[in-house]
Amino acid sequence: MYQRIIVPVDGSQTSNQALATALGLARESGGRVRLVHVVEEMAYLTGYDQFGGYAGDLQKIMRETGAGILASGVATAREAGVEAEEVLYDNLGERLPEVVADEARRWNADLIVVGTHGRRGVGRILMGSGAEQIVRMAPVPVLVIRSPRADAGEAAKT
Repeated sequence: MYQRIIVPVDGSQTSNQALATALGLARESGGRVRLVHVVEEMAYLTGYDQFGGYAGDLQKIMRETGAGILASGVATAREAGVEAEEVLYDNLGERLPEVVADEARRWNADLIVVGTHGRRGVGRILMGSGAEQIVRMAPVPVLVIRSPRADAGEAAKT
């Protein structure tokens, strides 16, 4: 069914759950996955054009961390018997949802699987939901994997 699945990864629990779900789908259908990690510009993350003298060091650390997250995800995919490739985007001036939507178009993906952190309240107002923005911008179907904590919070409200 799904042959080309994109998974944005950031090393979080929900990202890992999204990867596991995508690998299960790919394994069942003989598909493959493309893992995407975005190192967002410091100006976007901090609101400042310059982040002191440490911006270059911090960007380097974020890039290295992203490369490690991708390598780990590719290793997990190979252990699961799924073909995987990785893409690291750096300093684009674009946000994650835009990059993921563009990558889905470029790679001719037929599904995006993304984890959501279940941000609520002020955090959601200020930051928005990355997964929600991906759903809005994506040119293909999006499967959203919620965190167990988000599910527990919803269950507690009922």
